[in-house]
Amino acid sequence: MPATHTIPIPVGPPTGTVIKNGVEQQAQLVDRRQGQIYVHYVNYDKRMDEWIPEANFMPSATDPHPSRKRKRSSEDPDEGPSTPEDFSAEETGVERTMVVSEEDYDLEHHKKITAQRNFDKVQFGDWLIRTWYFSPYPLMENEDPDLLANSSNALNGHTHSNPASSAASPAPKVPGRTGTARSHARVLDLFAGGLNRTVVSTLWVCEFCFKYMGDPALYELHKLRCTYTHPPGRKVYQRGAHIIWEVDGAVQKLYCQNVALFGKLFIDVKTLFFDCDNFLFYMMTDATSKKDHVKGFFSKEKLSYDDYNLACIITLPPFQRQGFGMLMIEFSYELCRRAGKVGTPERPLSDLGLRGYLAYWVGTLIRFFRRVLQALPPGYSMMTSKAILPDLRSPSRELEDDGTPSVVNGHGHDSVTPSNGVVRRKKRAKGWDGEVTDLSIFSASDTDAEFLSSCRTYEMRANKNGSATVDVVLRCTLRDIAKATNLRLDDATFALHEIGLLALRLATEDVEELRRTLKAEQDAGSDAIVDNTNKFVFISRTTVERVAKERNVKDVPCMEVEYCID
Repeated sequence: MPATHTIPIPVGPPTGTVIKNGVEQQAQLVDRRQGQIYVHYVNYDKRMDEWIPEANFMPSATDPHPSRKRKRSSEDPDEGPSTPEDFSAEETGVERTMVVSEEDYDLEHHKKITAQRNFDKVQFGDWLIRTWYFSPYPLMENEDPDLLANSSNALNGHTHSNPASSAASPAPKVPGRTGTARSHARVLDLFAGGLNRTVVSTLWVCEFCFKYMGDPALYELHKLRCTYTHPPGRKVYQRGAHIIWEVDGAVQKLYCQNVALFGKLFIDVKTLFFDCDNFLFYMMTDATSKKDHVKGFFSKEKLSYDDYNLACIITLPPFQRQGFGMLMIEFSYELCRRAGKVGTPERPLSDLGLRGYLAYWVGTLIRFFRRVLQALPPGYSMMTSKAILPDLRSPSRELEDDGTPSVVNGHGHDSVTPSNGVVRRKKRAKGWDGEVTDLSIFSASDTDAEFLSSCRTYEMRANKNGSATVDVVLRCTLRDIAKATNLRLDDATFALHEIGLLALRLATEDVEELRRTLKAEQDAGSDAIVDNTNKFVFISRTTVERVAKERNVKDVPCMEVEYCID
């Protein structure tokens, strides 16, 4: 017989209003302490939760809390006899309960544990950072070992429906004990010490080895003895001062466990567990002096049956909005591309995670459209030809005897060619100062070439003065675009919908013209699809540039493939 638990019927927390920044906001009361209350702002992420003076909280008159149950009027003789349901538990002395399954009980227990932060701040190197969420750090050296048991018992408040198990007084059930590898970091609540920490509200974490302490004196002593100067793994990407290190969770177990615990302070939708053997951690660092300082990290499964290329990602709050998150996202997709797969991040995505990935998907699509919706190849401002029209599809970059671009094959970008004929590679500055702005290095890849050969056509229209206008036309499906950009079809479709490019339908006359064109191509032996032309959307280069400006899309990615280390 499956185990069950008898628990009090859950009732929502007391609600009220709080004046925050001059605006009245609805809030829920989560916890109390001397003169202060911990509130959660309705419709806001939990990272906005905070302690406020109790006087600033104004209870709601419609609060459904049990203490506000209506009392039966003794002056109404027409109503029937009173029942226990008509009174609150305080009046009857009887607590209303319900029987739940083991899984539901674990979920309810886990919600209570993670309802509020157990640390207010964390000292990480030179930064004192306000934490966002609960993290199951074990008890520290200077904390009461009985705190865990007392806190757990206070949170449980349950009885077992199985008399034998009840008599044995077993330890509280640990949520997530049977989590799978994909649950990345379901934590043993047994280690979730300090559920109601009142003395230690600040955590000290070494920025190099991620060892955690609850005493500033121990932290200062550890800094003098710590031998780490960079993450204990191998370099997989290095460009100037920016380095990405790959750390194997099965080899550096303690380091990866500490990193997972630290990351949980800023990640809510993912939960961690201490068995990190099936994960690789990629630490993003910025080198200064002789040490590499961690700016963020992401983790991914070694083997993902759903082709997830990333499990958790976090850029530390002091270093956000500096491009580190985008660099890590681009690198995760590069890892997936090298493995011959089309990846996607593990769901669910947090609000900040979704914002970052949407920016990556939009940037990838916009840069792709810029490459393919232009008549001349990237880096070419003009092409000339003798006797015949120039070949716009595959222009030659051969040089004449004097080292200048061929007149027949086109004038390209300026090249630095010394007298000895050897092209020198320009020196790059460290960090973002070395970012490449020469778009010619992003010429059509093999994937682009396959896409262009099957989907792109050139239409030349004669002008009255004898000249001609060349238009680039692409006829393709969303699946073709997703394949060419190495994005999942649902991710590419979502991004195009968010930026409004799927709403630009063709006009009726354009649809009819398109139908005739496709019919002619089909009669000529092409595999063009004539049916469902009413489902076509129209994307112009002008629209692409407008979206690029609105979304502030960079001309080039943050990551350069040439700096990846095999």
